[in-house]
Amino acid sequence: MMIRYASYFIAALLPLLLFRWFAPASIGEIDFWLLWLLAMLLVSLPVVYAEIALAYRSTEAPLAGMQKLTREADASPLWRSFGWLAAIVSIIIAALVISGASSGLVAALADLNSAPELPSFAIAGGLMVIALLLSLLGVAPLPIGLGLMLVGLLLGVANGLPPIEFAMTDVSLSEWARAVALALVSVGAGTGLYWFGQHLITKQTITAVETDSNSDHNSSRSQPPSEYRATKLVLPIWTLQLVVGMLALFISGLSLPPLGQLLYWVGVLFVASYLLHYSTQQLAYKFGLLVSLVLTLVVGLLLVIGVPTTWLVGLLVIISSVAVLLLSVFAGWRMKISHLRKSLNFGNEALYNLWRIAIRLIVPLALILALIGWVMQWLS
Repeated sequence: MMIRYASYFIAALLPLLLFRWFAPASIGEIDFWLLWLLAMLLVSLPVVYAEIALAYRSTEAPLAGMQKLTREADASPLWRSFGWLAAIVSIIIAALVISGASSGLVAALADLNSAPELPSFAIAGGLMVIALLLSLLGVAPLPIGLGLMLVGLLLGVANGLPPIEFAMTDVSLSEWARAVALALVSVGAGTGLYWFGQHLITKQTITAVETDSNSDHNSSRSQPPSEYRATKLVLPIWTLQLVVGMLALFISGLSLPPLGQLLYWVGVLFVASYLLHYSTQQLAYKFGLLVSLVLTLVVGLLLVIGVPTTWLVGLLVIISSVAVLLLSVFAGWRMKISHLRKSLNFGNEALYNLWRIAIRLIVPLALILALIGWVMQWLS
């Protein structure tokens, strides 16, 4: 049952986790939020459709699925790098939020006069080890993390919401870059998380059918499966992301009491464990579970201990943008039209054509402009 709702938990959690890293200093910039809504519609929505379609077509997790799909499309193995990049992106996100959790927990404990006398890198490394151990629980930590984060935020809301003064500011390419990054990273588009979630559901369904067939091969109670449509999966996920993103806008400047901070950051740790679980499962396809656990731990420790937070944000922007670009070009230009049309199963041919235009042209162009905007911002 928990596996079936993993994608919805992720859709609700990622905006709460990552808005603080990409939202503007002034939360009331109306033009930024309009650009974010535009990026959600023109970039994130087509990419989530692509992930679900490729998950349905491959019936495998991203890394294994890309191997199968590239063979079908007679495409270069280069496109399989999406699976590797997606696994790396999930580790970077985990390292970023664990780095934030270590600072937040130390601040909360200091307010309670209980701060440990340990260097910050030791605390961050210890939290990474704990998150990796929790990752062995699979999907189970997600609802726990969401519950703890919500309780922590409610304790902050009880103290009153921060005032927000809305105003229009000058629109720039760097602002578009931040809006696209927020639309992509905070909803997990291109990370393969929704692809992986759909794979878990498919795997669970196949296992249940096989068990039922073994127990009663001639059962007369079996019913035909309901008609598959990608929209039935994508729109609830995307709408949830949009709603939670708007809520995150209003509470992004929220001040949490020490207890609220403790609960919130412990919840973040539980959520980070699922991101590590996802990356471990991807790497296990090539290296086996034990080696993939060690690789994930080593990469995670290097990132959370040796890389400053601002660099982690930049690394996340670059790698996630490249991953989404690979996914959009592969789905739009390399996949067979008949395969995608069947995998999406739109009720209207016009909707399919709109999606195809978006994934082939609009998404790559938006990402290239966003990367140019980030380079301009870093150089300045």
